[in-house]
Amino acid sequence: MKKILISLYFSVSIFAMAIGQELLTVRRAVEIALENNYDIRLSQNALLAAKENKTYGTAGMLPNATADLAQNNSIQNATQLQNSGVERSLDNARNNNLTYGINIGWTIFDGFGMFARFEKLQELEKQGDLELKRTILATVGDVITVYYTIVEQQNLLSALDSSILISRERLRTAENRFSIGKAAKLEVLNVQVNLNEDISARLRQIETVKNLKTMLNGILVRDLDIDFTIDTKVSIDESLVYGDLFARADRFNPDLQIIILNKKLAELDMREIKSARYPTVRLNGGYNFSRTESSLGFVAQSNSRGLTYGLTASVNIFDGLNQRRNERVAKLQIDNASLQIEQQRLAVKTGLKTAYETYLTNIELVKLEEKNEDIARQNLDITLAKYTIGSISAVEFRDAQENFINAISRFNAAQLQAKLSEIQLKELVGQIDF
Repeated sequence: MKKILISLYFSVSIFAMAIGQELLTVRRAVEIALENNYDIRLSQNALLAAKENKTYGTAGMLPNATADLAQNNSIQNATQLQNSGVERSLDNARNNNLTYGINIGWTIFDGFGMFARFEKLQELEKQGDLELKRTILATVGDVITVYYTIVEQQNLLSALDSSILISRERLRTAENRFSIGKAAKLEVLNVQVNLNEDISARLRQIETVKNLKTMLNGILVRDLDIDFTIDTKVSIDESLVYGDLFARADRFNPDLQIIILNKKLAELDMREIKSARYPTVRLNGGYNFSRTESSLGFVAQSNSRGLTYGLTASVNIFDGLNQRRNERVAKLQIDNASLQIEQQRLAVKTGLKTAYETYLTNIELVKLEEKNEDIARQNLDITLAKYTIGSISAVEFRDAQENFINAISRFNAAQLQAKLSEIQLKELVGQIDF
């Protein structure tokens, strides 16, 4: 009957707490984070900027056209000595020149540098996509970590609620025994102290749960005061295999893929630098109108208009050995990128290996602590029955009660650590699923 009453009490309490609160599942929390999180939105904008920059014009492959206008005027005191020996002077002589038109320039060859730049813009777009993926993985990992930490602490809070019920029942039993002379006042006081300890622990636990919910709301970028209930069931994927994880990490780990891409960018930088060894050829053309007025001279006014066109070519002969220096530095950047790839691959392998061993250990701990919780629960039931009939002391019962709470705490902690190990492995692989 006591078990039924306790179960009924918790069912009613949980139902009462859930009224007016949303049920936030881990999947829904991730969906909200993907929509709202600032880091994700910043990475999305960076990717959009990279896409906007990926144009032929940015790479310098298209011609440019300008509309130009120039108006120059002067007022001068001028003296001219002509070939005939005649000298002419004029004060405040006015000279006006107006030129306007359209000019076009097009670099048709720059040592293939424009093609290297365009390919580099394509790779930068891929880099933005990988950066976004890395940000999403990190954010999803943070959401899941905080969510299941709330699950752990919420389950512990429920265990403390159960402990308080038991302590209240103990106090009622102790008071009854004292009233009929079967127990001393000291026993009642000890039980009352134990009850107060349980209530104090519950208040601290409530604070912990609230703070964690505030933290999760912050990651989800929503009102920090939103309260919600959670799904306290923890499902752990026990099917992960190290060999499969390592193969996928080598292909999909975002940190490794970004470093591989950095090597490609370094190689493109080398191609662009080497393009300076070749000549640059540029086509020029335009249509211009010019008008000149002069108060002193053989021509008082002249007008001209028409098409201009031509070709220019230039080649670098000597630039203070800067070309050679730039190529050597670019070669070092490529070598560094190769070393960084091997370094990151080793870091991923090391992290994956240690995380997998931790994952296996935590799964075994979950199974062990689940059995311990069941044993502690049975022990508490037996101890409660013995305490009710007065065959054991209050101290012995308190030990059983604390063992029960500790067993629940260890089981919840083991579940959390196993889940976090699973998430860490999937984050290293670059593929978090539900």
